Amino acid sequence: MAHSYEDLAKMIDHSLLHPTMTDQTLEEGIALARAYDVASVCIMPYYLKRCAELLDGSTVQASTTIGFPHGGHTTAIKVAETEQAIKDGCQEFDMVVNISKVLSEDWDYVTADIKAVIEPVHAAGQKVKVIFENCYLEDRHKIKLCEICSDLNADWVKTSTGYGTGGATIEDLTLMRKHAAEHVQVKAAGGVRDAETLVKVRELGISRVGASRTKSMMDEVRKNLGLPEINVGDTANPSGY
Repeated sequence: MAHSYEDLAKMIDHSLLHPTMTDQTLEEGIALARAYDVASVCIMPYYLKRCAELLDGSTVQASTTIGFPHGGHTTAIKVAETEQAIKDGCQEFDMVVNISKVLSEDWDYVTADIKAVIEPVHAAGQKVKVIFENCYLEDRHKIKLCEICSDLNADWVKTSTGYGTGGATIEDLTLMRKHAAEHVQVKAAGGVRDAETLVKVRELGISRVGASRTKSMMDEVRKNLGLPEINVGDTANPSGY
């Protein structure tokens, strides 16, 4: 394998967003993400503060969602969510565009909505991923969103929430990498479920992947690299939290 474990692990945003997840499930997911030393944990907003506490001292970022999953919140509510998340220790923010306004091609509204979240996040020294939900969009919408996000200096453009009718495709990832400015990274969500696909999208220029199958994917990576298995119970709690 041409890539190191760290190269691939630091592509993974471990997703803990399913509404039926209990507190115990979330705690176990955070421990898993820390043990595998992935890029971030993207968690439901109500558990973000606890997540940030558990990740303190690690290299795993605490992240949450804004306007999730449908993007139809008013801009004021998205800003309120953002401000609360900043207080709760969020380091990366995954916000959903107003899909209805994108399809209506009300680009002034869409731009203002995204900008209203990016500005306070950047002022706090943190980063924003802008979710398009490509399964509902045509290519012209995706290209326009890439241009808007480039102008607003978004940190990532992201394919999907994982809760629409489809996830990341090679075609969409190629399109987004082509039309987003060089300083804007691209995140795939939905559809990357094994080590082979993880490497494939990395080679397309994708820097992050939203994943719920982190354990099986990273176990495969470790096996391919000849690395020992990770026992979460033994390694997830190095600081005694």
